[in-house]
Amino acid sequence: MLKVLVSDPISDLGIQQLVDAEDVSVDKKTGLSEEELVQIIGDYDALLVRSQTKVTRKIMQAGSRLKVVGRAGVGVDNIDLEAATERGIIVINAPDGNTITTCEHTFAMMMALARHIPQAYAKTINGTWDRKTFLGVELRNKTLGVLGMGRIGSEVAKRAKAFGMNILGYDPFLTQERAEKMGITLASVDEIVRQADFMTVHTPLTPETKHMIARPQFEVMKRGMRIINCARGGIIDEMALVEAVDEGIVAGAAFDVFESEPPQADHPFLTHPKIIVTPHLGASTVEAQENVAIDVSEQVLHILRNEPFKNAVNMPPVAASVMNVIQPYFKLGETLGSFAAQISNEAVQEIHVDYAGELSEVDTQQLTRYILKGILERHLGSEANIVNSLHLAKTREINVVVSQAPRTKGFTNLITVTLKNQKEQERRIAGTLLAGYGERIVRLDHFPVDFAPEEHQIFISHNDKPGIIGRVGTLLGENDVNIASMQVGRKIVGGAAIMILTVDKEVPKEVLEKLTQLPELNSAKEIILKK
Repeated sequence: MLKVLVSDPISDLGIQQLVDAEDVSVDKKTGLSEEELVQIIGDYDALLVRSQTKVTRKIMQAGSRLKVVGRAGVGVDNIDLEAATERGIIVINAPDGNTITTCEHTFAMMMALARHIPQAYAKTINGTWDRKTFLGVELRNKTLGVLGMGRIGSEVAKRAKAFGMNILGYDPFLTQERAEKMGITLASVDEIVRQADFMTVHTPLTPETKHMIARPQFEVMKRGMRIINCARGGIIDEMALVEAVDEGIVAGAAFDVFESEPPQADHPFLTHPKIIVTPHLGASTVEAQENVAIDVSEQVLHILRNEPFKNAVNMPPVAASVMNVIQPYFKLGETLGSFAAQISNEAVQEIHVDYAGELSEVDTQQLTRYILKGILERHLGSEANIVNSLHLAKTREINVVVSQAPRTKGFTNLITVTLKNQKEQERRIAGTLLAGYGERIVRLDHFPVDFAPEEHQIFISHNDKPGIIGRVGTLLGENDVNIASMQVGRKIVGGAAIMILTVDKEVPKEVLEKLTQLPELNSAKEIILKK
């Protein structure tokens, strides 16, 4: 008999299929401490949790029979994925269960914002009949900007069209072709900020999206904008938003999420008459809680019965002989993907991964997943992982092409990653592992280079003219940015060239802007890589 432990409060209806299974026994024991879980987990084949239970390495090690940990929800921050992978335990989640409920909450907030519903309700129940103060606006014929066109953003756009709204959609992976299929207009963040009447965000919180709407955006924003955030706190600069509302740039805002939750008692959102707040209720519906439990229970049952399953968030099994060859390249592959994504400006339509040398003789699919994770993670954050990266690329209609060749140009193994956008423009990066030197990047676009990827680097495109290196070094020195190393690549004397600088810390945006203003310097990008 297979045994399943449910250690958090989970919908009974959601786990009914496990209870009804003749080959499965289900125990519900909630509120257990780590030590209490360690004492009993060895008797179970599966563990179902929500967010309360912290599934630690210690619990994994005690789970001698444990085959799967199921999270009835999206986030898996409470589960030690590395420990699970090391133990061969599959971790699954339910990424689709809260899509509709979060979408509907977004619309509830949008309608409440458009018609001043919370404010009017409060005044009415306090005995004041006031119809004049709360003059609202219609959604029909208004322009809605949707930042993030994943599952939830796409559902919001679909419903907004039913309200007669015009939709501007932004997503780093949204192509013109896909936008046309959805019946929306592909737009940049700047275009949405300048043109939309309503704006809603549906992106993960990543270094790329943190404060993506801040003072610079409010300064050029269309007056009368109404902003909704039911995604993650921190995507919109909260203090800058308050200033924009007070200045009349933003007509109102509705937030379900905060940068720090719960917010401090003196947070200005809580008392501002033009800002509506709810306590992170996006996924809080009976249906959503049931759906995520049903989804994860179904997959747990498949895993326990050795049937095909989906929604795994950690590494699938790989033959030991293959793993010995490809594992040393996992970090390099993710680094190449991340670097390529950060130097690419346009929506990616096609990804080419070329393996040369010994890597051409083994199954490299697992390595490809790491490369795709590095590419997608820049915009999708923790939503992208080594198991779902191929699926995420497919759902965003990104074509992934993998080729293998036995010969390399002077290297034992070589990985080349090429990103192609809808304009047929390409960004290319190649890397290898060198004995005694570790990871090396040996080509950027058509420039031969040789440098180690580091945590903080600056990628500069410039014209090969005397004095440019000195001017760059002087400017960075004046702004307290220390250069640890420099690599220059060029094809011909006096032509186009690139410069890669390794620096000691994060580079302020204003310093990058100053760099781009130097004579003969075309662009400067900061590249941030995981240690």
